[in-house]
Amino acid sequence: MTKRIALITGATSGIGEATARLLAASNFKLILCGRRKDRLEKLQKELSAQTEVTSLSFDVRIQSEVAQAIASLPADWKAIDVLINNAGNAHGLDPIQTGRVEDWDAMIDINVKGLLYVSKEVIPFMTERKSGHIINLGSIAGKEVYPNGNVYCASKFAVDALTRGMRIDLNAFGIKVTSINPGLVETEFSLVRFKGDKDKADLTYKGMTPLTGKDIADVMLYVLQAPAHVQLADITVFPTAQASSTVVKRN
Repeated sequence: MTKRIALITGATSGIGEATARLLAASNFKLILCGRRKDRLEKLQKELSAQTEVTSLSFDVRIQSEVAQAIASLPADWKAIDVLINNAGNAHGLDPIQTGRVEDWDAMIDINVKGLLYVSKEVIPFMTERKSGHIINLGSIAGKEVYPNGNVYCASKFAVDALTRGMRIDLNAFGIKVTSINPGLVETEFSLVRFKGDKDKADLTYKGMTPLTGKDIADVMLYVLQAPAHVQLADITVFPTAQASSTVVKRN
């Protein structure tokens, strides 16, 4: 059976790395994308023992870098079957009145514009072949607004709207579009949000068992292995201890 080619953004940590590892073991060829070239090269070398892997180092916030990197792929790697828009971040947890403009810019540039820039380069490969699958990593923050979530929630609400729009616009081409929206997942996410303050980051998961990157990777693989006539459109995934963005059972 021909291996499908999957391009994963934010592949060097957390959900992206877990997904790369699982897809490498599941008969996919991989295009690993990220900013940290050293991590990319290390992961590429490791996973090359299981499957064909190439990597692209670029910043999703810079449209020219995105376009140049994806254009540099050899022709046989441009037949991308799966696009996983995983790169994203949260910066700060401030009320709107004291929020920092640089945090707002970072979230909008990566979570919204970065997703668009990558999608713009990859979608033409799919529309030309009239096949493909796009998975956008959303968040419960794209379904519910919570205190001090303001701009991060807005960016993830935008991802939700863009995913719905993609599904409508690409329907005529037979392209599947899926949104996966996790609740609490223990990755580098909270460490970035709290500017490297590990104590604050750890409090996010105190007294409960959060999801792991592997849990979300398992969902992605399930989605990708569904029959051709089945499209899992919109999935929210919580740890058992979580009931909503603000309701969490802690010990």
